[in-house]
Amino acid sequence: MPSASPQHVTQLLADWSHGEDAALRELTPLVYEELRRLAHHYVGGQRPDHTLQTTALVNEAYLRLADQTNPSWKNRAHFFAVAARAMRQIVVDYARSQQSQKRGGGLLRIELDEAAIVSPAESKEIVDLHEALERLATLDSRKAQVVELKYFGGLNYDEMAEVLKISRVTVRRDWEFARLWLYTELHDMT
Repeated sequence: MPSASPQHVTQLLADWSHGEDAALRELTPLVYEELRRLAHHYVGGQRPDHTLQTTALVNEAYLRLADQTNPSWKNRAHFFAVAARAMRQIVVDYARSQQSQKRGGGLLRIELDEAAIVSPAESKEIVDLHEALERLATLDSRKAQVVELKYFGGLNYDEMAEVLKISRVTVRRDWEFARLWLYTELHDMT
């Protein structure tokens, strides 16, 4: 498995942003493994009976990221923050399509491997979490971003602070507040 310093990845992202296709080819194995690690981190937090497929999630997120025509990556942390958002959206879209199918509604076209990404039982929980995050974003968008970066992206406090351009202590406080707020919000729904 290839490894590279965060600075080297940031430089490759900058080169790719400036149209150097060779940088994307060198970058791909480096970020792909990191994306797998992040997706595995997310999948590891699910119930034991979930059907979330790490590879399907990573492949779809990577395709969305690599398909951008004029990317403008600031650094490695920014790239993985965008990847976290892409993974979240993929999971939410799929969960919504599962709920829609369950109710006999129209189908959403989701490009994933043949394996299912979320079980029907998890669909409601994922959509509820997404909707709670959307409500939190209307109250405090930064706290919602912290949750997204930590939960979906697996970023640590230092990486989140770099992406959001705030202190590590502020990130930690935002995380603690958001976690408690989401817990209360989700448990009040039941």
